[in-house]
Amino acid sequence: MTLLEALNKGDRFAESIGAQLTEVREGYAKAELTVEERHLNGAGVCQGGVMYTLADLAFAGVANSRGILTVGVNNTITFLKSGQLGDHLTAECTETLNHHKLPYCDIQVKNQNGELLAAVTGLAYRTKRDFPFERLM
Repeated sequence: MTLLEALNKGDRFAESIGAQLTEVREGYAKAELTVEERHLNGAGVCQGGVMYTLADLAFAGVANSRGILTVGVNNTITFLKSGQLGDHLTAECTETLNHHKLPYCDIQVKNQNGELLAAVTGLAYRTKRDFPFERLM
């Protein structure tokens, strides 16, 4: 099984909202989702937790791309613009620091027009357990 398949099947919450990891390379990952009615909050815009979950899925792809079980320990998110019904959201995560224990990543959530909707930082912890997969994609 590939890492992409393992994370798409294993992250049941992300799967339940329609988020999919679409690309994984060592130190880079992309996740995508289209905003549906079920994703809207009381103000009629995309709920922040949807954007956070999308970013977190991309973060998981990067954090685990080196074959070691790695979990998030701290994330911050800044919402810059609202997502709208029908928007196609993309979260791109890049590993900024490949530390042996505490890798650090930057994630950008954008809409189909390339507008930055949210900026996320992620700090992860590499456990002592392997996360075996056949290949990344």
